Amino acid sequence: MLSSVSRSVLRQARPQFRVQSLSQLQRLLSTLAVLEQNNGKLNTGSLSAVTAAKKLGGSVTAFVAGGNIKSVAEEAAKVEGVEKVISVDNAAYDRGLPENYAPLLVENIKKGGYTHIVAGHTAFGKNLLPRLAALLDKQQISDVVAIESENTFVRPIYAGNAIATVESSDDIKIVTIRGTAFAAAATTGGSATIEEGVDPKSESTTEWVSEDLAKSDRPDLATAGKVVSGGRGLKSKEEFDKIMLPLADALGAAVGASRAAVDSGYADNSLQVGQTGKVVAPQLYLCAGISGAIQHLAGMKDSKVIAAINKDPDAPIFQIADVGLVGDLFEKVPELTSKLQK
Repeated sequence: MLSSVSRSVLRQARPQFRVQSLSQLQRLLSTLAVLEQNNGKLNTGSLSAVTAAKKLGGSVTAFVAGGNIKSVAEEAAKVEGVEKVISVDNAAYDRGLPENYAPLLVENIKKGGYTHIVAGHTAFGKNLLPRLAALLDKQQISDVVAIESENTFVRPIYAGNAIATVESSDDIKIVTIRGTAFAAAATTGGSATIEEGVDPKSESTTEWVSEDLAKSDRPDLATAGKVVSGGRGLKSKEEFDKIMLPLADALGAAVGASRAAVDSGYADNSLQVGQTGKVVAPQLYLCAGISGAIQHLAGMKDSKVIAAINKDPDAPIFQIADVGLVGDLFEKVPELTSKLQK
């Protein structure tokens, strides 16, 4: 048991180690933004992680890994706000398999002493960061839409029907961020240094077999400024293609779909918008034949302007739509398309 004299000494000594100001605290903070790359090209959508990292204060380091990674690292070094880029050149990390990518991150986090790890709430981030959190014995905070301080984060729960403010006491915060809530950092204006990272060469217990990608000349759904979505009301894939694709082309928009449309085979699952699909926030979101299930609304309700076409005047989608048209989509959409083409 400590004597009263000992307790007094401890109380007097403790203030010497307190951070005296916010600027001092921010100098102690350091964030590792985990960026995605595909086939030697930086995924610019993942640069939202850099924007979120900048809001935390302190230094921002970008991390990239994969085969022939030099050009990706050089591109990341030009991103505004990035002070340093850690790169690991090894083709074993090309596909971002969490079984070997997570141990890779662990070694580099230990070396860098980072206080925050940030990645996008994408398939890559949702695969990787939970395993990383388990290896570090920390709690992950997912799908963050706002940062209040270095340890306080805001995230939606219950499909966006409630907003939770979460405070973490972990010494390392592991966070995935919703890309639509943070604009991608500018790809010019930076002059970061590039350093070679630690490569533990961990073996993966899984093997990448193949991928089947839907190719399109239309804008990417996740980042498009305009999105046109179709739902179950289109009744078939033939009608979906006949009705929605010309409308998308007339607007210069990306094509999306509800889960009901995807499950029915009307559209590829890469086009799904919603809680279990992509979360989008375009300038214009125009949907037809979508009733507005809560899971779909969770993926698009942050759009700047929402326009809906549905024959049911009581459809839930009209409760959040800025512009609504009650009518038969098989008549109204071709009419709209025709006027846009003119």
